[in-house]
Amino acid sequence: MGSTRRTAIVAGVLFLVTEVAAIGGLALYRPVLHDTAYVLGPGADSQVFLGALCEFVLALAVAGTGAALYPVLRRRNEGAAIGYVCGRLLEAAVIVVGIISVLSVVTLRRQAEGAAGADGASLVTAGQALVAFHDWTFLFGPNFVLGANTLVLAGLMYTSRLVPRWIAVLGLVGGTMICASATAVLFGIYEQVSVAGSLAALPVFAWEVTLAVRLLAKGFDAGAGGAAAA
Repeated sequence: MGSTRRTAIVAGVLFLVTEVAAIGGLALYRPVLHDTAYVLGPGADSQVFLGALCEFVLALAVAGTGAALYPVLRRRNEGAAIGYVCGRLLEAAVIVVGIISVLSVVTLRRQAEGAAGADGASLVTAGQALVAFHDWTFLFGPNFVLGANTLVLAGLMYTSRLVPRWIAVLGLVGGTMICASATAVLFGIYEQVSVAGSLAALPVFAWEVTLAVRLLAKGFDAGAGGAAAA
């Protein structure tokens, strides 16, 4: 198996991991993100910890896709390849910041348990502020930065024909839509976790899954191997 084929397989696996980890993390975070009085209740800390673990795996996989694809992409456009790696690192960093904010809510809840006469309203406000911080990281990391990264990678895939152009076009559409949706959420047109937000995220989800399946099944198109071997 050549190095380019191995690169395709590793990248394909990592893209699939990002999708599974992202969905798992969001689902497991549900108690802390949707219960405004989480810090005063019994909590679901173990579930939140599992969600944080999923998000950490997500961050590693996001950074890993940039590193895995770099050897192939740099032979097509080194500047774009470096930009993609840096963008994925930024996306991963924002995700980690979001993890820390959610875990801080758990810490606050545990401290409130042992605090005598704790001011419930103040604790709830602090918890909501940390959740809001996570929501903003979720908007800028897996939305704005993800959209920009998708446009860079899909554009490079389109011009270099590393994958069939219809797959690259799907990425260009997905990246554009997720950026547009994030802008709409930023200005309060609709909520991020909503029907509209989910529909806007479907193309970029389809792009990453389709790209992953393509890389796992067939790798890069003919010519990528020659470029990598040059």
